[in-house]
Amino acid sequence: MTEREPLWGGRFGASPAEAFERLNASIPFDIRLAPYDIRGSIAHARMLGETGIVTQEESRELVHGLETVLAEVEAGEFSWTLADEDVHTAVERRLKELAGDVALKLHTGRSRNDQVALDLHLFCRDAAKEIREGLLAAMRAFVDVAEENRDVILPGYTHLQRAQPILLAHHFLAHFGAFRRDLRRFEAAGEAANVSPLGAAALGGTPHPVDPALTAADLGMEPLANSLDAVSDRDFALDLMYACAVLGVHLSKMGEEWVLWTSSEFGFAVLDDAYSSGSSIMPQKKNPDAFELMRGKAGRLIGNLNSLLITMKGLPPGYSKDLQEDKEPLFDAVDTVLAMLAVLPEMLRTARFDEGRMSDAAGGFALATELADFLAMGGIPFREAHHAVGRLVKRCEELGITLEELPEDELVAVHPALSELPRELLTPDGSVANKRSAGSTSPASVAAQLERAREFLDHTERPSAG
Repeated sequence: MTEREPLWGGRFGASPAEAFERLNASIPFDIRLAPYDIRGSIAHARMLGETGIVTQEESRELVHGLETVLAEVEAGEFSWTLADEDVHTAVERRLKELAGDVALKLHTGRSRNDQVALDLHLFCRDAAKEIREGLLAAMRAFVDVAEENRDVILPGYTHLQRAQPILLAHHFLAHFGAFRRDLRRFEAAGEAANVSPLGAAALGGTPHPVDPALTAADLGMEPLANSLDAVSDRDFALDLMYACAVLGVHLSKMGEEWVLWTSSEFGFAVLDDAYSSGSSIMPQKKNPDAFELMRGKAGRLIGNLNSLLITMKGLPPGYSKDLQEDKEPLFDAVDTVLAMLAVLPEMLRTARFDEGRMSDAAGGFALATELADFLAMGGIPFREAHHAVGRLVKRCEELGITLEELPEDELVAVHPALSELPRELLTPDGSVANKRSAGSTSPASVAAQLERAREFLDHTERPSAG
């Protein structure tokens, strides 16, 4: 095999055209798989020695050479070239330079098909774990900020119209709940990725007496069950990208609310200068760019997921070169999510809230439901109560006043049972205190939710044995 001849060049009479070489090469982006590729090759080399496919001495030479290559890669000293075509070829080329012809035995019992699948499994397993840690840090920030602002009240919204007063802590715990579901998705994606396809070879297995269980155990993984499925499967990558896309949607929703909260029209919150940007022409501007980017990047994450789904939908079992297109959207999804999670915790902790502005916005007609529920609890059918309070709201609009300011005679005129109304119900504090259902925004319920959230974090963040 010559210096320029590809691994598969024996059947061909000419070298690849340069234009095709550029199209075909994955080396510009799959070099980030190099550490995984080398670790998988080390496990394969050890297995070759254990099973007698190569001698123990040859196995040790291969492992030593690969460890040297790994050290070069991790130190940034490895030299990559487009002629290598992909990361696997580059590693083998360097291994041959270090270890000599024994390097040519490394590929025994293995194909690039099961090799690249393994690299992606290992990458996804690590990425899921890294994103999980970022999620936990953000969830801890939600709880910390909720604790520090547990008495702050703001309006809850439906249809982006003021609906009912809620505690700010309750609002943050809603995001905590969404992130908790995200956490489970990433844990499931990491578990799905934790399967080694080594031993599948090209698609039908190999006549060499390889031991897939041995290589899998070396890598802390489960062995393959079916060789054809093992080289075809990218469900684990889709699982990870789906988890990234859903998390991106949750971050986008949060970004939208913070863009509103920090606007002059809402004025609920102010971001720290370290997490804001200005305008090139308007000196007064302080823009919530980080939250806007979270909103914007959700489309990118959804697009990455769709990209791989569309690639996969037309492929028969077995490896097709289309699968080279799995890496760039996957890498981008992981990098995008990690970048957003890196900035979120401190951005939340350093924000300031205008409690007065929030509380004022939580009053007014946002208290109307309290009146309807008060009447219903007195035995009046809720639909009748609903209509009565609706007439009160209309009367307030005619008088240009709020429900809190409505004279008692006006209340009683709409329904005599309102003569018994405790006036504290017509305040944001009285409204949230009046909630009794589990999981509600009442102070007692929110305190219980915070306690459960901290218990969950303490249990989840605790290092597992081994």
